[in-house]
Amino acid sequence: LLRGRGYVLPDDVKAVAHDVLRHRILLTYLAEAEEIVVDSVIDEIIRIVPIP
Repeated sequence: LLRGRGYVLPDDVKAVAHDVLRHRILLTYLAEAEEIVVDSVIDEIIRIVPIP
């Protein structure tokens, strides 16, 4: 994951975001009715959160 580094890069976070967050996000019935899936929510989170 860190490839010998003592720090984390944004790409490291993106690489594990789906596996780490997938079980933490619960969709509402409305979201499920609109066929929204958890992976698309995670993709949107990754897209809109600014990289420090």
